[in-house]
Amino acid sequence: MTFFLFAAAFVGGALNAVAGGGSFIGLPVLIFAGVPAVSANATNTLALWPASISSAWAYRRELATARAWVTRLGAVSLAGGILGGLLLVRTSDTAFLRLLPWLLLVAAVTFSFGSTLRRMFARQHPTGEAAKHPAGDAKQPSALDAQRLTVLLLQLLISVYGGYFGGGMGIMMLATLAIAGMTDMHQMNAVKSVLAVLINGVALAEFIALGAIAWAPGIVMVAGGIAGGYVGAATARRVDQRYVRALVLVIAWGMTIYFFLQ
Repeated sequence: MTFFLFAAAFVGGALNAVAGGGSFIGLPVLIFAGVPAVSANATNTLALWPASISSAWAYRRELATARAWVTRLGAVSLAGGILGGLLLVRTSDTAFLRLLPWLLLVAAVTFSFGSTLRRMFARQHPTGEAAKHPAGDAKQPSALDAQRLTVLLLQLLISVYGGYFGGGMGIMMLATLAIAGMTDMHQMNAVKSVLAVLINGVALAEFIALGAIAWAPGIVMVAGGIAGGYVGAATARRVDQRYVRALVLVIAWGMTIYFFLQ
């Protein structure tokens, strides 16, 4: 079983580095290995968190020009991650298993159609906060305030979801950043990566403090996730992401259907 845990985390880390969707691998394998559902979800967060740190580090140059967004969204991300983590540890294993098919469905739908939604939002909000309004437009301040509030509320909801479960969270954040008016994909990925580190990091701290981590499989999966993330990042430019994305979709919908049938 140790080999399968390592292999699952390796594949999950590699998928996250190339196209995302690593959660569809690690969580089901932990449950199949006999780890209680809530603990499996918490342990999966432990397994994938180091890879999110390396992703954020890879985008450090882009962060130099996107720090304002991290500052604005960082506080609500921490708050949401704390709340989501608390909700998870207060959920019974039975209740979480009942919710899991629906959580997987949300993640699968987000992964399937997230790029389309992000492009749609980008077209509807082409310049966002940096928009240039006609001189004398009295609606400019209130419109900007409403947009900022919308983005903050969306990020808070995504952060709660991320602290609780997290599948598809990255694509949701990219769509929110498009609503905010960001258009540079590298900057958007940079902000998304840092926010993911904050959300999962604060939730992980709660899981550790409250004893929700299954450490034996968790350490194995941390090693597998780091190795897979490194290999995935090294090969990302040589792999056709259409095929990787197709593989993730097959896994995502397969796991969703499986847990609905259980």
